[in-house]
Amino acid sequence: MALSTRPFTLALAALLTLWLGACTSSPSLDSTSEAPTDPGLTESVAVAPTGLPVLEGTATVEMVVNGSPIVMELDGANAPVTAGNFVDLVNRGVYDGLVFHRVVRDPQPFVAQGGDPQSKDPSVPAQQLGTGSFIDPDTQAPRYVPLEIKPAGAEEPIYSQTLEEAGISDAPELPHTRGAVAMARSQAVDSASAQFYITLAELPFLDGSYAVFGYVTSGMEVVDAIQQGDRIESARVTAGLENLKTE
Repeated sequence: MALSTRPFTLALAALLTLWLGACTSSPSLDSTSEAPTDPGLTESVAVAPTGLPVLEGTATVEMVVNGSPIVMELDGANAPVTAGNFVDLVNRGVYDGLVFHRVVRDPQPFVAQGGDPQSKDPSVPAQQLGTGSFIDPDTQAPRYVPLEIKPAGAEEPIYSQTLEEAGISDAPELPHTRGAVAMARSQAVDSASAQFYITLAELPFLDGSYAVFGYVTSGMEVVDAIQQGDRIESARVTAGLENLKTE
């Protein structure tokens, strides 16, 4: 049975990966008007970038959707920059009132994606959602975080490359199991900003290409009930804020 379903699974994986890759760009996959281009590095980068929030340790975030809490445990030990960016945005109140603009359950469960800052404004057309980034009030420019993935057993994450591009065959330390919280991005690997997704099923074909930085530890039934257009009523850091380091 596994052999007979493998072609369909691979085709679906490719299609869903393209959807996810396009989600933070404009409707054209190749259009990344505000996102940086792929730097095309040829070797692994094991030094964290500077000037971005970093989570040293763990933090807990409670997100309320449809009146019910979703609790996320964020892993700064394995994804310090990605988790730090998210905790910083939560602490700034960026996610309050934003929409889950993309929920994919058919032909099989995939992701619930939200966090586009544009979605706070109800006048923004639905077809435009998925193209927005966090605008840093200090610089008045979009803030992007590099792709950050730590191979299993490695001492440090690699940056700005997928594991395949880095020539690494090991699985990531943080895989796409059901309930994983990860950053959405465009085709450019360093284009993640504020948009995130929660996996509705185990999605191993995304491992090594997208940055997981935590997991839902409570309220997965709330995630399963999210419909496209539902809003994040509130998001707050309930533990570990002292582990967030900002410059």
